[in-house]
Amino acid sequence: MAVKRGMLGQAAPAASVDTDLYIVPAARNAVVKVIATNRSGATTFRVWVAVAGAATADKQYEAYEKPLAGNDAVATISFMIGPTDVVRVRAASSNVSFSCTGIEQDE
Repeated sequence: MAVKRGMLGQAAPAASVDTDLYIVPAARNAVVKVIATNRSGATTFRVWVAVAGAATADKQYEAYEKPLAGNDAVATISFMIGPTDVVRVRAASSNVSFSCTGIEQDE
């Protein structure tokens, strides 16, 4: 069984832009955590999972308009995702960096 551990995706999106942070490869699954790091003043962010790359819908959110203090970082709880699922992120400012860490393995 092939296993990949560690950093699975990173992004520093423009303000208010939905961004694909990590896409699970076909025939793989993953347990991931998303870390949002604010490099400036207070803002908000979102994290969601689009099952099989579906269009964004209310039911997908892991975090929605979560406050993020200036020069602070917040991590989601770990969650499992399956083949071709997409972890998406968005922040109200362009000063937020996102990292997706975890374990990816064969199904």
